Amino acid sequence: MLDNLTSLALSSLSSAAPLALAALGALATEEAGSLSISIEGSMIVGAFAAAMAAQAGSGLASGLVAGAMAGLGLSCLVGGAALVLGADVFVAGLAANILAPGLVSILSQAAFGTKGVLASESLRSGPWSIIVALSLLCLLLILFLTRSVFGLRLRASGSVESRASGEEVAQAAGISSRRYRLSAHLIAGAAAGIAGASLAAGVGAYVPGMTTGRGWIALVAVFLGRRRAWPVLLSCLIFGFLIALANLGQSLWNWGVGGGNAVELLQALPYIATAIALIAWRRIEKAKEESV
Repeated sequence: MLDNLTSLALSSLSSAAPLALAALGALATEEAGSLSISIEGSMIVGAFAAAMAAQAGSGLASGLVAGAMAGLGLSCLVGGAALVLGADVFVAGLAANILAPGLVSILSQAAFGTKGVLASESLRSGPWSIIVALSLLCLLLILFLTRSVFGLRLRASGSVESRASGEEVAQAAGISSRRYRLSAHLIAGAAAGIAGASLAAGVGAYVPGMTTGRGWIALVAVFLGRRRAWPVLLSCLIFGFLIALANLGQSLWNWGVGGGNAVELLQALPYIATAIALIAWRRIEKAKEESV
């Protein structure tokens, strides 16, 4: 029993750490008055870039850097399309999420002759190494967003309700809100890319579909955490626990005849909780709007 509890705690932290980093990156765009829909896509390209870097014998640090660059690149496309070309940020983000797996498949086929698993044993790292690395990055990102001049100006460009008002506030303070929104998108992409790279490091390979919707869960964690850093982290811990519980339950129980349905239900637990949390948050927000 103690071993199971220890395994559950470790798995919870391992699952929560990438979610937390991706969610904090998305929080940066929320504070800037924009929206980072492409978190899922950035995690996918980040995981693949880390595996590619590991093909050259690189370790965890190089894999995380490669993941950050790949996620930043994809997010740069989204931010540029939305803020420079005037595209709808939601549509641009969805397009990036659709583009990412297709782009990875093409690159994998061209460079390695496979569209499937890209094994990179040199990337594999123990769970504690990943947890510590991502925890430090989360702490640095929180301090950067909440205690730096950049973070203050980021909030000044997007902390009011309407975008027009945000522009007026930013201009009065001598701030280019568009530049800070683009910077926020780059931060979100890099953070999500590192989160994706950590997933690849956990198994020592890039596996198609390995993000399994974690980017969307990270976005829900931002809303569930009321767009505040520490509550967002708490939300990610809860989701991490649910993911770990589903994984542990699947490995512990032999369901026998008809057990497949139970296993599938258990695997769906984090996503069911995500949907419930999103619906509850939306109803609370709607009630507040009606009470004003």
